[in-house]
Amino acid sequence: MTSQAQATRVPQADRTRAMRARLLEATVELLVERGFAGTSTTLVSERAGVSRGAQLHHFPTKNDLVVAAVEHLTELRGAELTQAVAALPTGERRTLAVVEMLGDHFASPVFTAALELWVAARTDEALLAAVSPLEQRVGRETHRLTVTALGADESRPGVRELVQATLDLVRGLGLAATITDDSARRRRILRAWADVLDKELT
Repeated sequence: MTSQAQATRVPQADRTRAMRARLLEATVELLVERGFAGTSTTLVSERAGVSRGAQLHHFPTKNDLVVAAVEHLTELRGAELTQAVAALPTGERRTLAVVEMLGDHFASPVFTAALELWVAARTDEALLAAVSPLEQRVGRETHRLTVTALGADESRPGVRELVQATLDLVRGLGLAATITDDSARRRRILRAWADVLDKELT
């Protein structure tokens, strides 16, 4: 193989990765806007600016596309949380900042897209098989990041349950946010919960 041929293969690989990324991002956007039932491979290819032939080459069926989008979402959610934790302030308002950060994450479009997949997976065995292990991975990583952010000592009785209750709370608030703008009530609830955590964790 000539060096010229080798040189032309790298840009093609880059273009392929970029096209796949556009398809996955378009899938996530449509899941947020139209839900699982309203997301089709045709709409995804149009949104991504990719030909139907190219889209079908990489993702022959809707489930192939959605499963890849689940993996993409897992990476997105992990990266968003890691960046948010790194940006948290220190000091006496740290706990409030942690729970508000979690509240914002679970009220974000990324969580809305994940929620659409949860609902669809309930009655779709193939989708459930793809979603379930990835959600378990996200859950473990989110728990670990929350423990670190709060400086929680899970060897103490009841602390692990408090961390899990925090995550259950923000997920529930995130679900409420998909129906109506619940941000003012969410802030009040999170402030009250931060006070509870400060008392129980110190």
